[in-house]
Parts: sequence; C-alpha cells; structure tokens
Amino acid sequence: MKSILQDEKVCWMCKRLYNLRTVRGLEEHHVFQGRHRQLSEQYGLKVWLCARHHRNLRDGVHFNMRYAAALKNKAKRVFCDKYGEDAFFQVFGKIYEGSEEEC
Repeated sequence: MKSILQDEKVCWMCKRLYNLRTVRGLEEHHVFQGRHRQLSEQYGLKVWLCARHHRNLRDGVHFNMRYAAALKNKAKRVFCDKYGEDAFFQVFGKIYEGSEEEC
C-alpha cells in the first residue's frame, strides 16, 4: 500500500491513541470513500488500521465520527502540505469541512 500518511505498517489509530505499534490483522482504509475512494487510492490517502479501529461498532472509523474526523483532518492537512489547498478542492471538491478537532 502506498500512503502519504504513514511510513510504517502499523495501526494508525493504535499508534495515535495509545502509542502502540499494532502490526497484526491490519486492514487498508481509504480515508475518503464512496465516489472519492479511487482518489484516495491515487493520492495515497490511506492508512493501516487494526480490525477494531476499522470495523468495530464503537471504535472503528466507519462508526466513530470523532475518529473519522481526526483521520480526515490529518489527510487533508498532509494533502494540502504536499499539493496545496487549492489542489485539494480541485481534486476532491467541497467534500469535507471538518473541525480541526484531534482525537
């Protein structure tokens, strides 16, 4: 997996929340989904997540809006640092207006 958000294959949320390097049972997560999934793939807006942080009803980024927002904010910042804010809106349109809330 090619990602501009991660250098090592560990769960992004475990590392961020608990400073743990979870390496087993990792799943690839595209930050922006639906019709923007292919753009996430193209621009490397993907992270590794353990099953708990990917699909769990309480802690998974598909269900926990706080975690999802933190990941989307990070992806947007990294993309804008690399390509510029105008490029983000040209590529993705106005798909995400999140707060800068961190988890």
